Amino acid sequence: MKKSGILNPQLARAVARLGHRDTFVVADCGLPIPREVEVIDLSVVFGIPRFIDVLDAILSEVVVEGAVIAEEARSTDVNQWVSERLRPVSYVPHEQLKVQVSDAAFVVRTGETTSYANIIVRCGVPF
Repeated sequence: MKKSGILNPQLARAVARLGHRDTFVVADCGLPIPREVEVIDLSVVFGIPRFIDVLDAILSEVVVEGAVIAEEARSTDVNQWVSERLRPVSYVPHEQLKVQVSDAAFVVRTGETTSYANIIVRCGVPF
C-alpha cells in the first residue's frame, strides 16, 4: 500500500505519465468532456470531492508551468483559489476553455458545483 500521495490508481497512473507541456484538467461536475479524452471521475455527490482538494492533491505531485481558467471565473472563488496556488494564470472565455479541454491528457471530474470551477494545468519540468 502507498504511504502517501494520490491513492486512486487511475489518477496516480495518469499523473505519472505526464510530461513537459502536457495538460490536464480538474473540472466541476458539469463540464462537458470530449469522448476522446480520458475521464477520471472522482465525483460522489454534489460537492464531494471539492475542486480545490483534488487540485491540491495533484499539485503536490506535479511541476506546473502555467494554467488556464475561464474569464468568467475572474470574480469568483475559483480565481482566488487558483491565484493563491499557481502562477502564471491565463484567462480565456469559458467556451474557448471547453474547446481546449480536447487537448488534455485527462480530465479529473470532481463533485464541485461552484460555477466555472475548471482549470487546465500545463506541466513543467523540475530542472
